[in-house]
Amino acid sequence: MIAIVHHPDYVAPAPPRSTYQWNKNGLIRDLLRAENVDWFTPEPTPVAWLEAVHDPAYVAEVLEARVPPEKERRIGFAVTPQVARRSRVVPGGTWLAARLALERGFAVNSAGGSHHALADTGAGFCVFNDLAVAAVQLAAEGIRTLIVDCDVHQGDGTAALTAGHPTIATYSIHAEKNFPVRKARSTLDVPLPDKMGDAAYLERLETTLVPLLDDFAPDLILYQSGVDPYEGDRLGRLALTLGGLERRERLIARLAIERALPLASTVGGGYGADAMEVAGRHVRSMLTLGQAFAARG
Repeated sequence: MIAIVHHPDYVAPAPPRSTYQWNKNGLIRDLLRAENVDWFTPEPTPVAWLEAVHDPAYVAEVLEARVPPEKERRIGFAVTPQVARRSRVVPGGTWLAARLALERGFAVNSAGGSHHALADTGAGFCVFNDLAVAAVQLAAEGIRTLIVDCDVHQGDGTAALTAGHPTIATYSIHAEKNFPVRKARSTLDVPLPDKMGDAAYLERLETTLVPLLDDFAPDLILYQSGVDPYEGDRLGRLALTLGGLERRERLIARLAIERALPLASTVGGGYGADAMEVAGRHVRSMLTLGQAFAARG
């Protein structure tokens, strides 16, 4: 069975005037209930883990739900007490998915992938950077982590927060002209032109990721599996089909399995008018990855 990390606080009510699709995580949960999955519940992330990546003053602003308006504007929604609870539990969920992957080969956090959050502020619908928090904690536990980010937007926050860390590497393949305007420097960035389709994307992904995988030799892949490279995504600029997204997941799984590397996946971006369609894209990503690991010899 696929190990799925989920917490009730992942499903939070929409803050006022928010354009983020707050029902997405609840719909992902509901769709997964029809599948053969194994559920795990994370604990709230220790404050010390958050402060190892984010400025303590910003951590306190979030946890006490008193984030200044200018930071809320960068995030894209108000940080209410419910959002604060969600923001605290998600990084622990990504860490738990990583620990489960180390035991079982593959696991999924049904939220997370908040790759735009920076040291002293959130940004782009991201409050705390769960990828960086989990990777830094895993490093303290002796685990070398490669963060592979296939969201259509560059993982700028993750790159900035882990830059120079000897046991964390970051890879981001993204639409060059998409958000954020100011890019950070990942260990390896692969910027793509608008409207790139399945074949060119998959070729570029494999030829750039394989050398980094082999050179860095991680113990674990932490995967930001955003489905916003899809051709119909509201905030994407690439042109992958649904079949192309599934081929992407099979490629990522194959590269991990060939190297006997555990893989932990996070949700990442996916946007559209039909929340169920977006949730379905995410669930197909999870199931495709899980099926590949289940079929490994």
